[in-house]
Amino acid sequence: MTRPNYSSDFNSRHFPLGQAQRPLGQRQPRRSFFESFIRTLIITCVALAVLLSSVSICDGHWLLAEDRLFGLWHFCTTTNQSAPICFRDLGQAHVPGLAVGMGLARSVGALAVVVAIFGLELMVSQLCEDKQSRRKWVMGSILLLVSFVLSSGGLLGFVILLRNQVTLIGFTLMFWCEFTASFLFFLNAISGLHINSITHPWEQ
Repeated sequence: MTRPNYSSDFNSRHFPLGQAQRPLGQRQPRRSFFESFIRTLIITCVALAVLLSSVSICDGHWLLAEDRLFGLWHFCTTTNQSAPICFRDLGQAHVPGLAVGMGLARSVGALAVVVAIFGLELMVSQLCEDKQSRRKWVMGSILLLVSFVLSSGGLLGFVILLRNQVTLIGFTLMFWCEFTASFLFFLNAISGLHINSITHPWEQ
């Protein structure tokens, strides 16, 4: 006389569609509060860096040397008795290669902002915790590294072009905004790659 198989009947009732006896190790783990907080902080800092860099590039006035104001878009002369007189023709500054160099500097800086925006979009999209979230975060961090290289290249090119006029106190607030944004791009890219390497994928 055979005994009825109560276990199979119980599994068929409570675990339909072949989900009976699912190993506990295959459950999708939830990210910790600390990890979520760090990732949110990184995203916030990246957004701040994009804002700073955008404002700095749009304004473009980065260096004040005596009575001359050098920028990515204009060259201005200032006096105490009158308002600044600005020229779009950067050749008026009589600095060799300034017009071409500034064109490259602002193009590289603007491209850095665009790349950072794409990186930020990938980082924000990974909050949905889908199967590609880990890869999106890595790609976003790599794009931030590219933004750092581009923005720092624009800053370095600007300083090299105006090396004879550069003084530490001559740099304007807009220059330091771009410098801060470049540093934040690098810091958050490295932080993003690091936190991704020490945490396990959520889809395991």
